[in-house]
Amino acid sequence: MKNKKKLFVAIDTNSISKAKKIIKETKTNKIKIGYKFGLEFILSKNGRNFISKLKKKIIFIDIKAKDIPNTMKLAVKALKDLKINYLTVHISSGIEALRAVKKVSGKIKIVGVTTLTSLDNKNLKEIGYNKSVKNLIIHQSKLAKKTNLDAIVCSPNEVKHVRKIFKKEIITPGVRFDKNKQDQKRTMHPLKIKSDWLVCGRILTKGKIKNNLIKLIQYLN
Repeated sequence: MKNKKKLFVAIDTNSISKAKKIIKETKTNKIKIGYKFGLEFILSKNGRNFISKLKKKIIFIDIKAKDIPNTMKLAVKALKDLKINYLTVHISSGIEALRAVKKVSGKIKIVGVTTLTSLDNKNLKEIGYNKSVKNLIIHQSKLAKKTNLDAIVCSPNEVKHVRKIFKKEIITPGVRFDKNKQDQKRTMHPLKIKSDWLVCGRILTKGKIKNNLIKLIQYLN
């Protein structure tokens, strides 16, 4: 496989039939693919059962856990029956919580979420942070390294800063072909992104999925 870039397809729906369609139409040997399931799918009536039956897939559970250490630890244990590969937790949940999660994670890769792509410097100031997005994410990267997390989520804009500190996997949402950012404020064209994994939702799953995937792969190869 020439291309080292890997892709998580975001299953942003609560419909089992739509999830099946997305998985079916993104099958390819041109790029390594995993499937990301967020809160909408996991909290739906049949979502967890669907995930439990998936075979030979890279499964990324994106719950962005942020709670007291014991609750986060128990949440990870509660998900172990799903045989998942990646699980997100907020780095801002604190060092003690991150260490508690890592202690019980086993084969699950714990992914530290830095600062959401929907936030910019103005938003951070509104909620009480005195650091810029860049400086906050640099600080969060140091915490992820200190607590031995397996991967980090950050926007494409911060990858070069994170890479200097955190040497494991970097996962980036905010992938856009054009200037339509939708509800994400820190985005980038896939050709310019230097992370290990891209996370793509609407740019793949809206419209003709197979054609969208072919277009994306052309940029990455």
